[in-house]
Amino acid sequence: MPTENTGPERVMFGRGFNVWIMGIDGTWRRSCVLKGISASDAELELEGSIEGLNLKEFFLLLSSTGLAYRRCELVRVNGTEIQVRFLKTKNKATAGRPGNRDERMAS
Repeated sequence: MPTENTGPERVMFGRGFNVWIMGIDGTWRRSCVLKGISASDAELELEGSIEGLNLKEFFLLLSSTGLAYRRCELVRVNGTEIQVRFLKTKNKATAGRPGNRDERMAS
């Protein structure tokens, strides 16, 4: 009988994928390797020390230009490897829903 997968589907990269982490305020940036990723979290291997970095909340940059990114928080540290959880962003589309616009126009 097959077992049911209850967790998020994770994609693991054999050689890893070069990415960066960057502070929310943009004052620091570090190279790292993306080892695995799912819809809700990721596993990273850092290059260099994380000492002194504010990892409570930061960006995971998936492109060198910073156009593809996810907002993250630190979950676990194991030597040079860290696990991060993706934070949900506020949906700007709900602010401009037609129902809201119609209600404003009626008042």
